[in-house]
Amino acid sequence: MLVLLPPSEGKASSGRGAPLKPESLSLPALADARRAVLDELVDLCAADEEKARDVLGLSEGLRGEIAKNAELRTAGARPAGEIYTGVLYDALDLASLDAAAKRRAARSLLVFSGLWGAVGVTDRIPSYRCSMGVKLPGLGALGAYWRTPMASAMPEAAGDGLVLDLRSSAYAAAWKPKGEVADRTATVRVLHAQLDPATGVEKRSVVSHFNKATKGRIVRSLLETGARPKNPAELVEVLRDLGHVVEAQAPAKAGKAWALDVVVREIH
Repeated sequence: MLVLLPPSEGKASSGRGAPLKPESLSLPALADARRAVLDELVDLCAADEEKARDVLGLSEGLRGEIAKNAELRTAGARPAGEIYTGVLYDALDLASLDAAAKRRAARSLLVFSGLWGAVGVTDRIPSYRCSMGVKLPGLGALGAYWRTPMASAMPEAAGDGLVLDLRSSAYAAAWKPKGEVADRTATVRVLHAQLDPATGVEKRSVVSHFNKATKGRIVRSLLETGARPKNPAELVEVLRDLGHVVEAQAPAKAGKAWALDVVVREIH
């Protein structure tokens, strides 16, 4: 099983670890594309702070992120699972998993990134600021830029098992599963269900915070139990066994991903 995650906007500090070793990152086929993005981002942030702030869409309060980007080649690096923070990663809580679950996480989790394309949670990276929505002056929109290298690298990474796609739309733009890979891909949406007191009719909505937290809990439970669903239909049964309310929509034709709605009635 391969699980695709979004990154977090907020990130932990790089710390005092050894600097980035680009050749050590997962998906080595992305090396040239990563080098191009890293070079342009570092040069942009080192040369013109105001232009970099505009390109990266940073508020005045985040100006310090520009200096951090300018030093990416020499900054300390830590496992990506420690760098990414926020609601999903708090719920996933990789650090508290037992040894077996941590090994499963290292094998099965990929975090998509505007800077790196995608990295494994044990890949050592520095803290950075560069979302998939950024449009670099030389390379253009990163969502579009990554499509070609990802199209080459991701089918091999997906292997012949289930692909659980939990990315947000901005990061999903960088790679869309096709063909037989799409047939064994499941996307997940988390819906909050509430009764309208006036009508007594149940209404459903996407709540960003809880959407992220629930996805983090789903991944954690899969890692803890060691569940190995081979396809979307088996994933639905596993999630139901774990206590989730899941509504599944099989694709109308081959070459399309399954769409799963996880329905939650209590936000916590």
